Amino acid sequence: MNKGAGLTKGKIRSKILLALKTQKEEDRSRKSRIIQRKLLRNKVFKKAKIVMFYVAFGGEVKTEEMIKEAKKMGKLICVPVCRRDREIMQPAVLEDHSRLKEGPYGVLEPASRALVDPDELDLIIVPGLAFDRKGNRLGRGKGCYDRFLGALSDNMPSIGLAFDFQILPLVPTANHDVTIKQVIFS
Repeated sequence: MNKGAGLTKGKIRSKILLALKTQKEEDRSRKSRIIQRKLLRNKVFKKAKIVMFYVAFGGEVKTEEMIKEAKKMGKLICVPVCRRDREIMQPAVLEDHSRLKEGPYGVLEPASRALVDPDELDLIIVPGLAFDRKGNRLGRGKGCYDRFLGALSDNMPSIGLAFDFQILPLVPTANHDVTIKQVIFS
């Protein structure tokens, strides 16, 4: 593991989780709208037909409006569904935000599971607690996204969404951590 900015993954997680929890809702909404505008103008996003988003929770960048806009653009939207027993994540079609149920980690996921082959995805929108400019990402510690992204082609486009305080000079990494292609933040 590299040393990063001198902080351990655990310390970074604690600091960022606190910052997400204490961020004013008006700031979260304003920054999420700026990130949405940047995403909707992104070349890779515009070209993608099947996009896997995440359903925001715990103070993350809001994705609900992004998902609505992507659907208006004619994109098929998927979100992850998880199996706690094997900590496996699979993309499932998101028909309707009102038909979500709580998944094994407290994250909302589709009640009906129309699964999509991960290789059919054109783009994956990735959450994270911290990112650096090289595409290193620190998640919540379960490894679900790293396992999911690690099983896909290296050419699979991925975009992380973050607030400015989630962008660090260097994120500590381990061998199993998977980098993402780009990060959009505000």
